[in-house]
Amino acid sequence: MSQPAIELARAKVNLTLHVGGARDDGYHPLSSHVVFADAADVLTAQISNQFSLTIDGPFGAGLSAGEDNLILRAARFAHNQLGGPYLRFHLIKNLPLSSGIGGGSADAAAAMRHVANFSGRAVSDIARSEEIGADIPVCLLSRTAMMSGIGETVSRMTGQGRHYGLLVNPGVPVSTGKIFHAFDQGPAGDLAQPSNADLITAARAGRNDLQPIACDLQPDIIRVLDQLSGQPGVKLSRMSGSGASCFAITQDMQSAHDIQAHLSAAHPQWWIWAGGFGDPS
Repeated sequence: MSQPAIELARAKVNLTLHVGGARDDGYHPLSSHVVFADAADVLTAQISNQFSLTIDGPFGAGLSAGEDNLILRAARFAHNQLGGPYLRFHLIKNLPLSSGIGGGSADAAAAMRHVANFSGRAVSDIARSEEIGADIPVCLLSRTAMMSGIGETVSRMTGQGRHYGLLVNPGVPVSTGKIFHAFDQGPAGDLAQPSNADLITAARAGRNDLQPIACDLQPDIIRVLDQLSGQPGVKLSRMSGSGASCFAITQDMQSAHDIQAHLSAAHPQWWIWAGGFGDPS
């Protein structure tokens, strides 16, 4: 039997997230500088007589592998456009669930890449992937980019290099629905962002419009941000997406690992990852 093909579903990190007012269809326009971390779920695939999925890994418990799983929905969506064989998927779930780092979308995008590869087609041949999820287009690319529209417009940002830092999740639930409901009660954000600055400079000039609301709903996020911002070597820290995961970009890898060791000792219940961000060299 041939070895299964492997796709990494890297964590999506919103360095910035500017959110506009809800459209008539309920979607929110946005603009976001996105970078991908080396932290990743692993999705393997082998040819089979039907689409199927099995799941394990540190965060796999309780995840349904049924027909409504986003991986299988994404695979069927891509297969309807590209054809090719059916696939048996296996997911190693290393990223925490519903945590603002696009784990589910990254998994779904990895499934779409598998379908494209097994069909001999290009990933760019998959149209309207945002219909599966707003983060799918940027996760299909899985490279440093600016995303806009409702997520369907993705502009790659080349030459941004590698960065180092941490992802921290306090292990508390955050309701995206509640966050957007609260956001809709206030003024919409300004979508404008720098387009000609280097990534970190642009990120420092931006913000996450959902962060204040998430912090009000879940104060543990404030604790994470306070811990990250006060550490030596941190150049930028913020919440990613709708939370509860937060990130810190550090001056070097050693700083990231030193902070990880310190925070892991002080907060053993937190999920803390340290490593590289940005496009592989």
